[in-house]
Amino acid sequence: MILNNDRALKVAEFLLQIKAIKLQPTNPFTWASGWKSPIYCDNRKTLSYPAIRTFIRQAYAEVILEKYGKPDFIAGVATGGIAQGALVAQELGIPFVYVRSTPKGHGLGNQIEGDFESGQKVVVIEDLISTGGSSLQAVEALRAAGCEVKGLVAIFTYDFAIAKENFKNANCPYETLTNYDFLIQEAVSKDYIPAADLESLQAWRNDPSTWMK
Repeated sequence: MILNNDRALKVAEFLLQIKAIKLQPTNPFTWASGWKSPIYCDNRKTLSYPAIRTFIRQAYAEVILEKYGKPDFIAGVATGGIAQGALVAQELGIPFVYVRSTPKGHGLGNQIEGDFESGQKVVVIEDLISTGGSSLQAVEALRAAGCEVKGLVAIFTYDFAIAKENFKNANCPYETLTNYDFLIQEAVSKDYIPAADLESLQAWRNDPSTWMK
């Protein structure tokens, strides 16, 4: 869900501007899953641009306060959500932890790194949502540790139906700063791609596993 359309378009513009997101419908990328994709996303690039980094940090904080209220702490999903989560926690003046995909294989064997207490309220920070799998692993780890997960916020989502279903089944609300629809709208309006590519881009999002087959 998008809470602010102007903000969503601005974030989309930033992602395209610094090539954190690239659109190549005629020369697609290949994902690890084997899917052919017209889009490549690396939101970690936003960290290299101070003005954009600041805008995104403040946007995260605004969404959290508007949607969930101020939590007791922020949890970043390793690895893309760690830096973003720490910045957001600093903006809100609250503690930060991060959640590994699996418990550490040595030492204390922690999956959640940082100080927190059972019963505390937390908002999870992610940089990207595709199917939602890794994000929801972090949510479940926090719940298993006794935390109340208010929800999750990410920079971008492809808006796959499977992600929406996974978050619904996990009873975990989520928000994003921008999404695929806003991105391709901005890409066409700013001439990053021709309008003729829209049909192909929309077809990919609707069924990425069979796109171009």
